[in-house]
Amino acid sequence: MERRNQTAVSEFLLLGLTDDPALQPLIFSLFLTMYLVTILGNLLIILAISSDSHLHMPMYFFLSNLSFNDICFSSTTIPKMLVNILTEVQTSTYTACLSQVCFVFIFGGLENCLLAVMPYDRYVAICYPLRYTVIMNQRLCILLVLISVLLSTVDSLLHTLMALCLSFCTTPEIPHFFCELAQIIKVACSDTLINNLLVYLVMDIFAAVPLSGIIFSYICIVSSVLKISSSEGKYKAFSTCGSHLLVVILYYGTGFGVYISSEVTDSPRRTAVASVMYSVVPQMLNPFIYSLRNRDMKGALRKLIERTTCPL
Repeated sequence: MERRNQTAVSEFLLLGLTDDPALQPLIFSLFLTMYLVTILGNLLIILAISSDSHLHMPMYFFLSNLSFNDICFSSTTIPKMLVNILTEVQTSTYTACLSQVCFVFIFGGLENCLLAVMPYDRYVAICYPLRYTVIMNQRLCILLVLISVLLSTVDSLLHTLMALCLSFCTTPEIPHFFCELAQIIKVACSDTLINNLLVYLVMDIFAAVPLSGIIFSYICIVSSVLKISSSEGKYKAFSTCGSHLLVVILYYGTGFGVYISSEVTDSPRRTAVASVMYSVVPQMLNPFIYSLRNRDMKGALRKLIERTTCPL
């Protein structure tokens, strides 16, 4: 039998964060500022790492990839929202909406994977310092990033292809500022059991496996650090992990908060507002957390700014 796309609509209606027209300029200004800060902060991290030879280490290699991913993640959702507010057009074409779903899953999944890879790097550095450069060689670092990209892409394509099988009877209204798969599934008029099972199963795996790896790495790190006799050595070891630990708490804490709020509230609009906390805020704050708590990063950023402002 010939397979056909059962979709009866050509566009989705994005309701945004609020229906109050008076609040639209405020939301536009707020999200534009957050987006510009995200882009500028993460670009500075990437430029500082690439321009300072002292930072050409696995730890900063993963950090630069995380910063690039944060730029892509934010660029997948915020610019479309800003254009919709500016043009007062709330619609998104069927193709554009599913493309957005695909990229959100790619960069969201890659964020999870990179946050799991980074503590492994710190685990090797602290627990096996003499073998660190041998274990965390350039080939392994690139391989870990490529595997993360591959897993995220496969996960994203799986969800997107399953979403293509959904049918919609009328123009779907999505109470969100971007095309979120969970909201798309809710407005479908076809059977969504497999889609819901797939979302919960794969999302639980993508959250549980990296988080378990992070917890295991930090348990090993803490047990090794406690064996260090000098207090200065303990402080130095813990300080190298502090920034990443804050980023993990921020990302997973806000993600779990949004998940819990969506389960206890019947208001999709409140869930959309809460989702800002994991889809926008962590990507904006990550550069500040890493640059303010890392002495090497602060030095590299200072040199970069001095070269930029005083080229002669």
